[in-house]
Amino acid sequence: MTTPPVYIDFLNRFDVEALELTAGEILGAVEQGLRMQGLDQTSIEPRTHIEPDNGVDGHFNVLRGWIGGEINRAGTKVVGDFVDNYHENRPSEYGLLTLFDPANGAPMAVVDAAGLTDMRTGAITALGAKFLAPPQPKVLAHVGARGTAYWNVFLLASLFDFDEIRVHSKRVESREAFAERLKRDLATPLQGPEPELPRIVCTDNWQDCIEGADIVVEATRLKEPEPLLHNDWIKKGALLIPYGTMSVLQPDLPDIIDKFVMDDWGQAKGKFGALRHHIDSGKITDADLHAELGEIVAQKKPGRESADETILFWHRGLSLSDIALGHAMLGKARALDIGQRLRFY
Repeated sequence: MTTPPVYIDFLNRFDVEALELTAGEILGAVEQGLRMQGLDQTSIEPRTHIEPDNGVDGHFNVLRGWIGGEINRAGTKVVGDFVDNYHENRPSEYGLLTLFDPANGAPMAVVDAAGLTDMRTGAITALGAKFLAPPQPKVLAHVGARGTAYWNVFLLASLFDFDEIRVHSKRVESREAFAERLKRDLATPLQGPEPELPRIVCTDNWQDCIEGADIVVEATRLKEPEPLLHNDWIKKGALLIPYGTMSVLQPDLPDIIDKFVMDDWGQAKGKFGALRHHIDSGKITDADLHAELGEIVAQKKPGRESADETILFWHRGLSLSDIALGHAMLGKARALDIGQRLRFY
Protein backbone atom coordinates (compact mmCIF):
# COMPACT_ATOMS: atom_id res chain seq x y z
CA MET A 1 0.00 0.00 0.00
CA THR A 2 1.36 3.41 -0.96
CA THR A 3 1.85 5.85 1.93
CA PRO A 4 -0.37 8.92 1.38
CA PRO A 5 1.56 12.16 0.77
CA VAL A 6 1.42 14.91 3.39
CA TYR A 7 1.38 18.59 2.49
CA ILE A 8 1.69 21.60 4.78
CA ASP A 9 0.00 24.92 4.04
CA PHE A 10 2.25 27.84 4.99
CA LEU A 11 0.90 31.34 5.66
CA ASN A 12 3.45 34.04 6.54
CA ARG A 13 2.69 37.47 7.95
CA PHE A 14 2.14 38.97 4.50
CA ASP A 15 -0.26 36.17 3.57
CA VAL A 16 -2.29 36.75 6.75
CA GLU A 17 -2.52 40.45 5.91
CA ALA A 18 -3.50 39.68 2.31
CA LEU A 19 -6.50 37.69 3.57
CA GLU A 20 -8.05 40.98 4.74
CA LEU A 21 -10.24 39.21 7.27
CA THR A 22 -13.33 41.19 8.18
CA ALA A 23 -14.46 41.81 11.73
CA GLY A 24 -17.34 39.40 11.11
CA GLU A 25 -15.02 36.64 9.89
CA ILE A 26 -12.71 36.98 12.89
CA LEU A 27 -15.50 37.12 15.45
CA GLY A 28 -17.43 34.31 13.78
CA ALA A 29 -14.47 31.93 13.79
CA VAL A 30 -13.52 32.59 17.41
CA GLU A 31 -17.13 32.42 18.59
CA GLN A 32 -17.46 29.01 16.92
CA GLY A 33 -14.44 27.79 18.89
CA LEU A 34 -15.94 29.13 22.12
CA ARG A 35 -19.23 27.39 21.39
CA MET A 36 -17.45 24.07 20.86
CA GLN A 37 -15.65 24.59 24.17
CA GLY A 38 -18.96 25.27 25.90
CA LEU A 39 -20.37 22.07 24.38
CA ASP A 40 -17.42 20.04 25.75
CA GLN A 41 -16.15 19.19 22.27
CA THR A 42 -12.61 20.40 22.89
CA SER A 43 -9.47 19.44 24.75
CA ILE A 44 -7.16 22.07 26.19
CA GLU A 45 -4.07 22.03 28.36
CA PRO A 46 -2.96 24.95 30.56
CA ARG A 47 -0.40 27.13 28.82
CA THR A 48 3.22 26.68 29.78
CA HIS A 49 6.13 29.11 29.66
CA ILE A 50 9.75 28.90 28.58
CA GLU A 51 11.92 31.54 30.24
CA PRO A 52 15.44 31.81 28.84
CA ASP A 53 17.99 32.77 31.51
CA ASN A 54 19.86 35.14 29.24
CA GLY A 55 19.24 38.56 30.82
CA VAL A 56 16.55 39.49 28.27
CA ASP A 57 13.08 40.57 29.40
CA GLY A 58 11.08 37.97 27.55
CA HIS A 59 9.56 34.51 27.59
CA PHE A 60 7.77 32.03 25.34
CA ASN A 61 4.12 31.02 25.74
CA VAL A 62 3.22 27.49 24.65
CA LEU A 63 -0.48 26.70 24.05
CA ARG A 64 -2.00 23.36 23.01
CA GLY A 65 -5.47 22.10 22.21
CA TRP A 66 -8.01 20.33 20.02
CA ILE A 67 -11.40 21.40 18.67
CA GLY A 68 -13.93 18.86 17.41
CA GLY A 69 -17.08 19.35 15.40
CA GLU A 70 -16.80 20.96 11.97
CA ILE A 71 -13.33 22.32 12.77
CA ASN A 72 -11.76 19.04 13.97
CA ARG A 73 -8.20 20.29 14.27
CA ALA A 74 -5.44 19.92 16.84
CA GLY A 75 -2.84 22.61 17.25
CA THR A 76 0.08 24.08 19.11
CA LYS A 77 1.11 27.72 19.25
CA VAL A 78 4.44 29.07 20.45
CA VAL A 79 4.73 32.83 20.89
CA GLY A 80 7.74 34.78 22.08
CA ASP A 81 6.77 37.75 24.25
CA PHE A 82 9.71 40.18 24.47
CA VAL A 83 8.79 43.52 26.02
CA ASP A 84 11.78 45.59 24.86
CA ASN A 85 11.60 44.68 21.17
CA TYR A 86 10.28 48.15 20.35
CA HIS A 87 13.81 49.50 20.86
CA GLU A 88 14.68 47.73 17.59
CA ASN A 89 11.35 48.61 15.96
CA ARG A 90 10.33 44.96 16.24
CA PRO A 91 6.93 43.65 17.30
CA SER A 92 6.88 42.46 20.90
CA GLU A 93 5.63 39.06 19.76
CA TYR A 94 6.72 36.55 17.15
CA GLY A 95 4.95 33.24 16.91
CA LEU A 96 3.93 30.16 14.94
CA LEU A 97 0.73 28.14 14.96
CA THR A 98 0.98 24.53 13.80
CA LEU A 99 -2.18 22.60 12.94
CA PHE A 100 -2.50 18.80 12.83
CA ASP A 101 -5.02 16.25 11.60
CA PRO A 102 -6.42 14.55 14.75
CA ALA A 103 -7.39 11.51 12.68
CA ASN A 104 -3.79 10.49 12.01
CA GLY A 105 -1.47 13.06 13.57
CA ALA A 106 -0.21 14.42 10.25
CA PRO A 107 0.86 18.08 10.19
CA MET A 108 -1.44 20.27 8.10
CA ALA A 109 -0.35 23.90 8.37
CA VAL A 110 2.11 26.44 9.73
CA VAL A 111 0.69 29.93 10.19
CA ASP A 112 2.25 33.19 11.38
CA ALA A 113 0.82 33.57 14.86
CA ALA A 114 1.75 37.15 15.69
CA GLY A 115 -1.03 38.79 13.70
CA LEU A 116 -3.32 35.87 14.47
CA THR A 117 -2.71 36.26 18.21
CA ASP A 118 -3.59 39.95 18.08
CA MET A 119 -6.79 39.22 16.16
CA ARG A 120 -8.01 36.35 18.31
CA THR A 121 -7.22 38.23 21.53
CA GLY A 122 -9.21 41.20 20.31
CA ALA A 123 -12.00 38.83 19.35
CA ILE A 124 -12.16 37.30 22.84
CA THR A 125 -12.27 40.80 24.32
CA ALA A 126 -15.09 41.80 21.96
CA LEU A 127 -17.05 38.56 22.40
CA GLY A 128 -16.75 38.86 26.16
CA ALA A 129 -18.33 42.28 25.82
CA LYS A 130 -21.00 40.96 23.45
CA PHE A 131 -22.34 38.75 26.24
CA LEU A 132 -21.29 40.71 29.34
CA ALA A 133 -21.31 44.46 28.56
CA PRO A 134 -23.96 46.77 30.00
CA PRO A 135 -26.83 47.64 27.63
CA GLN A 136 -25.80 50.13 24.92
CA PRO A 137 -22.32 50.99 26.24
CA LYS A 138 -21.25 54.46 25.15
CA VAL A 139 -17.77 54.93 26.63
CA LEU A 140 -14.87 52.53 26.08
CA ALA A 141 -11.65 52.94 28.08
CA HIS A 142 -8.53 51.16 26.83
CA VAL A 143 -5.21 51.20 28.70
CA GLY A 144 -2.34 49.96 26.55
CA ALA A 145 -1.50 50.89 22.98
CA ARG A 146 0.62 48.09 21.54
CA GLY A 147 0.20 44.50 20.45
CA THR A 148 -3.41 43.40 20.84
CA ALA A 149 -4.71 46.89 21.63
CA TYR A 150 -5.74 47.71 18.06
CA TRP A 151 -7.87 44.62 17.54
CA ASN A 152 -9.49 45.03 20.96
CA VAL A 153 -10.80 48.45 20.03
CA PHE A 154 -11.50 47.78 16.36
CA LEU A 155 -13.56 44.66 17.05
CA LEU A 156 -15.38 46.22 19.99
CA ALA A 157 -16.28 49.17 17.74
CA SER A 158 -17.70 46.70 15.21
CA LEU A 159 -20.21 45.54 17.84
CA PHE A 160 -21.10 48.71 19.72
CA ASP A 161 -22.03 52.29 18.85
CA PHE A 162 -19.61 54.13 21.16
CA ASP A 163 -19.78 57.88 21.67
CA GLU A 164 -16.25 58.02 23.07
CA ILE A 165 -13.16 55.81 23.04
CA ARG A 166 -10.46 56.79 25.54
CA VAL A 167 -6.92 55.49 25.22
CA HIS A 168 -3.97 55.72 27.59
CA SER A 169 -0.45 54.33 27.66
CA LYS A 170 2.72 55.35 29.44
CA ARG A 171 4.52 56.53 26.31
CA VAL A 172 2.97 59.66 24.80
CA GLU A 173 4.07 58.85 21.25
CA SER A 174 2.63 55.36 21.54
CA ARG A 175 -0.87 56.43 22.62
CA GLU A 176 -1.01 59.28 20.12
CA ALA A 177 -0.02 57.02 17.22
CA PHE A 178 -2.62 54.50 18.40
CA ALA A 179 -5.31 57.17 18.53
CA GLU A 180 -4.47 58.39 15.04
CA ARG A 181 -4.65 54.87 13.63
CA LEU A 182 -8.05 54.36 15.25
CA LYS A 183 -9.35 57.66 13.86
CA ARG A 184 -8.27 56.60 10.39
CA ASP A 185 -9.47 53.00 10.46
CA LEU A 186 -12.76 53.58 12.27
CA ALA A 187 -13.70 56.02 9.52
CA THR A 188 -14.36 52.88 7.44
CA PRO A 189 -18.08 52.11 7.87
CA LEU A 190 -18.57 49.48 10.54
CA GLN A 191 -22.25 49.48 11.38
CA GLY A 192 -23.97 51.13 8.45
CA PRO A 193 -23.46 53.25 5.36
CA GLU A 194 -22.68 56.43 7.31
CA PRO A 195 -21.87 55.63 10.93
CA GLU A 196 -21.33 58.43 13.38
CA LEU A 197 -17.73 58.07 14.48
CA PRO A 198 -16.83 57.96 18.17
CA ARG A 199 -14.58 60.60 19.67
CA ILE A 200 -11.06 59.25 20.17
CA VAL A 201 -9.55 60.81 23.30
CA CYS A 202 -5.97 60.41 24.53
CA THR A 203 -5.53 60.76 28.29
CA ASP A 204 -2.27 61.27 30.17
CA ASN A 205 -3.38 59.32 33.27
CA TRP A 206 -5.28 56.20 34.24
CA GLN A 207 -8.10 57.88 36.12
CA ASP A 208 -9.22 60.16 33.30
CA CYS A 209 -9.24 57.19 30.97
CA ILE A 210 -11.19 54.78 33.18
CA GLU A 211 -13.52 56.78 35.41
CA GLY A 212 -17.15 56.51 34.28
CA ALA A 213 -16.45 54.18 31.33
CA ASP A 214 -18.94 51.42 30.50
CA ILE A 215 -16.26 48.99 29.30
CA VAL A 216 -12.70 49.06 30.65
CA VAL A 217 -9.97 47.06 28.94
CA GLU A 218 -6.51 46.86 30.50
CA ALA A 219 -3.79 45.49 28.23
CA THR A 220 -0.60 46.90 29.71
CA ARG A 221 2.91 45.48 29.51
CA LEU A 222 4.39 46.20 32.93
CA LYS A 223 7.60 44.52 34.09
CA GLU A 224 6.40 44.20 37.69
CA PRO A 225 2.94 44.12 39.33
CA GLU A 226 1.72 47.56 40.43
CA PRO A 227 -1.82 48.50 41.61
CA LEU A 228 -2.50 51.32 39.14
CA LEU A 229 -6.19 50.65 38.46
CA HIS A 230 -8.25 51.87 41.42
CA ASN A 231 -11.57 50.31 42.39
CA ASP A 232 -13.36 53.64 42.87
CA TRP A 233 -12.82 54.52 39.20
CA ILE A 234 -14.91 51.56 38.07
CA LYS A 235 -18.48 52.59 37.27
CA LYS A 236 -21.24 50.50 38.84
CA GLY A 237 -22.53 48.16 36.14
CA ALA A 238 -19.34 48.37 34.06
CA LEU A 239 -17.53 45.49 32.40
CA LEU A 240 -13.86 45.23 33.38
CA ILE A 241 -11.53 43.19 31.15
CA PRO A 242 -7.96 43.14 32.54
CA TYR A 243 -5.45 40.83 30.88
CA GLY A 244 -2.03 42.44 31.19
CA THR A 245 0.88 40.10 31.89
CA MET A 246 1.48 41.77 35.26
CA SER A 247 -1.35 42.80 37.60
CA VAL A 248 -2.41 46.43 37.87
CA LEU A 249 -5.40 45.61 40.08
CA GLN A 250 -5.95 46.41 43.74
CA PRO A 251 -6.01 43.38 46.10
CA ASP A 252 -9.60 44.08 47.13
CA LEU A 253 -10.94 44.35 43.56
CA PRO A 254 -13.24 41.30 44.04
CA ASP A 255 -15.16 43.26 46.70
CA ILE A 256 -16.76 45.44 44.00
CA ILE A 257 -17.38 42.63 41.50
CA ASP A 258 -20.84 41.03 41.16
CA LYS A 259 -19.94 38.39 38.59
CA PHE A 260 -16.63 36.78 37.59
CA VAL A 261 -16.24 35.12 34.18
CA MET A 262 -13.12 33.55 32.65
CA ASP A 263 -12.23 32.07 29.26
CA ASP A 264 -10.99 28.84 30.88
CA TRP A 265 -10.60 28.20 34.60
CA GLY A 266 -7.84 25.70 33.90
CA GLN A 267 -5.62 28.62 32.88
CA ALA A 268 -6.06 30.38 36.23
CA LYS A 269 -3.07 28.72 37.89
CA GLY A 270 -0.46 29.86 35.37
CA LYS A 271 2.54 31.98 36.27
CA PHE A 272 1.50 35.36 34.85
CA GLY A 273 -1.74 37.30 34.55
CA ALA A 274 -3.86 40.18 35.79
CA LEU A 275 -5.46 38.18 38.62
CA ARG A 276 -2.37 36.27 39.66
CA HIS A 277 -2.30 37.74 43.20
CA HIS A 278 -6.04 37.27 43.71
CA ILE A 279 -5.91 33.60 42.69
CA ASP A 280 -2.74 32.79 44.62
CA SER A 281 -4.01 34.47 47.81
CA GLY A 282 -7.39 32.74 47.64
CA LYS A 283 -9.23 36.04 47.15
CA ILE A 284 -10.76 34.47 44.04
CA THR A 285 -11.45 30.73 43.93
CA ASP A 286 -13.32 28.38 41.64
CA ALA A 287 -16.36 28.93 43.86
CA ASP A 288 -16.39 32.57 42.70
CA LEU A 289 -16.43 31.64 39.02
CA HIS A 290 -19.85 32.28 37.49
CA ALA A 291 -19.02 30.68 34.15
CA GLU A 292 -16.48 30.20 31.44
CA LEU A 293 -17.26 32.31 28.38
CA GLY A 294 -17.82 29.22 26.22
CA GLU A 295 -20.61 28.09 28.54
CA ILE A 296 -22.31 31.45 28.03
CA VAL A 297 -21.83 31.33 24.25
CA ALA A 298 -23.31 27.80 24.22
CA GLN A 299 -26.26 29.10 26.31
CA LYS A 300 -25.52 26.75 29.19
CA LYS A 301 -25.21 29.67 31.61
CA PRO A 302 -26.46 33.26 31.48
CA GLY A 303 -24.23 36.21 30.71
CA ARG A 304 -25.22 39.62 32.02
CA GLU A 305 -28.52 39.47 33.86
CA SER A 306 -29.00 43.08 34.99
CA ALA A 307 -27.76 46.54 34.01
CA ASP A 308 -26.18 47.24 37.41
CA GLU A 309 -24.00 44.10 37.57
CA THR A 310 -20.31 44.98 37.70
CA ILE A 311 -18.66 42.14 35.80
CA LEU A 312 -15.04 41.03 35.69
CA PHE A 313 -13.98 39.06 32.62
CA TRP A 314 -10.44 37.67 32.68
CA HIS A 315 -9.10 36.00 29.57
CA ARG A 316 -5.66 34.46 29.47
CA GLY A 317 -5.78 33.40 25.83
CA LEU A 318 -6.67 29.94 24.58
CA SER A 319 -5.17 27.66 21.98
CA LEU A 320 -8.76 26.95 20.96
CA SER A 321 -9.16 30.50 19.66
CA ASP A 322 -5.88 30.23 17.75
CA ILE A 323 -6.93 26.92 16.20
CA ALA A 324 -10.41 28.16 15.25
CA LEU A 325 -9.09 31.36 13.65
CA GLY A 326 -6.17 29.55 11.99
CA HIS A 327 -8.62 27.07 10.50
CA ALA A 328 -10.74 29.92 9.12
CA MET A 329 -7.63 31.61 7.70
CA LEU A 330 -6.64 28.45 5.86
CA GLY A 331 -10.08 28.09 4.36
CA LYS A 332 -10.03 31.63 2.99
CA ALA A 333 -6.40 31.31 1.85
CA ARG A 334 -7.21 28.23 -0.20
CA ALA A 335 -10.23 29.93 -1.75
CA LEU A 336 -8.10 32.96 -2.72
CA ASP A 337 -4.97 30.97 -3.60
CA ILE A 338 -2.89 32.76 -0.95
CA GLY A 339 0.15 31.18 0.72
CA GLN A 340 2.40 28.27 -0.15
CA ARG A 341 1.96 24.50 -0.11
CA LEU A 342 4.97 22.45 0.97
CA ARG A 343 5.51 18.73 0.54
CA PHE A 344 6.28 17.27 3.99
CA TYR A 345 6.11 13.51 3.52
